[in-house]
Amino acid sequence: MKKKTIIIACIVLAALLAVPLLNLFIGKPKGTPLSATKPADPHLARVTAIFEEKCAHCHVPGTDAPFYAKLPVASTVIARDVANGLRMIDLVAELFPAEGAGISEPALAKIESEIVKGDMPPVAYVVAHWNSVLSREEKAAVQEWVDQSRVEHHPWAGIPENLRKALIPPIPASLPVDAKKVELGRKLYHDNRLSGDNTVSCATCHDLAKGGTDLEKVSTGVRGQKGGINAPTVFNAAFQFAQFWDGRAKNLEDQAAGPPNNPIEMDSNWPQIIAKLNADAEFSKEFKASYPEGFTDANICDAIASFERTLLTPDSRFDKYLAGETTALSEEETRGHRIFMDTGCATCHSGVLLGGASYELMGRHADYFKDRGGDVTDADKGRISASKNEKDLHKFKVPTLRNIAKTPPYFHDGSTSDLKEAVRVMAKYQSDKNLSDAQISAVAAFLQTLTGEYQGKPL
Repeated sequence: MKKKTIIIACIVLAALLAVPLLNLFIGKPKGTPLSATKPADPHLARVTAIFEEKCAHCHVPGTDAPFYAKLPVASTVIARDVANGLRMIDLVAELFPAEGAGISEPALAKIESEIVKGDMPPVAYVVAHWNSVLSREEKAAVQEWVDQSRVEHHPWAGIPENLRKALIPPIPASLPVDAKKVELGRKLYHDNRLSGDNTVSCATCHDLAKGGTDLEKVSTGVRGQKGGINAPTVFNAAFQFAQFWDGRAKNLEDQAAGPPNNPIEMDSNWPQIIAKLNADAEFSKEFKASYPEGFTDANICDAIASFERTLLTPDSRFDKYLAGETTALSEEETRGHRIFMDTGCATCHSGVLLGGASYELMGRHADYFKDRGGDVTDADKGRISASKNEKDLHKFKVPTLRNIAKTPPYFHDGSTSDLKEAVRVMAKYQSDKNLSDAQISAVAAFLQTLTGEYQGKPL
């Protein structure tokens, strides 16, 4: 009986070892869409080789599944894990974005957190793939590439040299602008003539005295019409990688063109706006000094965008802390910062804005819209409204956390004005964490330190 038990145990052990042992020889992904890119940059070529060998099964679309993927139970589990992995990060799309753009700050943050810090690959994958864990040398190569990419692709002028490789660098004090165009844009930003009935300006929904928002759940346009989505802050919008919650505008100029032509917001059109402005002889003369061809839709948007590039809020207490002023944060705020990092918030809320650089699914770990209740509106659809791609359903541009304490209510739907509740919701739905009341209070205290200064005064 004892001999039989030993034999059975050996058979079971051999069966359990069969998959990882075979994977040592035939389980490595190769010839994936990642290696087909053949990057010229030697650093990028090195990390793509590492990612192909260690991460491709779950994070590179088109990669052949492991040899055991067709087994009855394994097939279901693997299909689920691959779908979740690609939803979290698609390495081909992130490393080689369209239009030659550099890798995003959130992608770098995710790679740094998951690979360099050891969160990935998951234990279940390592059990079947003993060679999937990155060596010390491979981690060092990835970190070197991450640091290099931050400096190369996100080189904001005015950030101290020693902070350019940081996950979260401070806000620069200024951006290059034409002072005369800025002044023209300032006047246009506050000019009600951009609306059809002369009652609404850009500043109506993006009031600089209200954190660059209107502090309403949804904004009110001409004739008291209500919009369908919460107005994001205009402060620091120059650092956003796209504009609007769904990213339908690629820059500030494109964004400025939207509201005047929107029937709910300003309900006007360029011929009507230009006719009004041309009737103002003094303003026309001033405008032509910078724009010889006068008022055109492109020139109006360019001037407004020039002004908006001055709406920066540097010198928050957190920025001072980043610069080495360790007493800028209290013990509670420092603890909140640590919880913020440990919870994984900075994988999306990274970079100079702590956000504004990627689209993320609202409800990565639970169904936010089901739990919220109520009808799912067009505004709830997110990025898909602009991209028309099914995978973008319920994805939204990650909002900046700069000045977050000054810009309630929160989320695209303005569903809460309580900063602590916003922290709780984000931790649950985006990081799969149920934080304690004390942890939530600490994170909220940290978020208070992100309030900067505008024109030398606290926002």
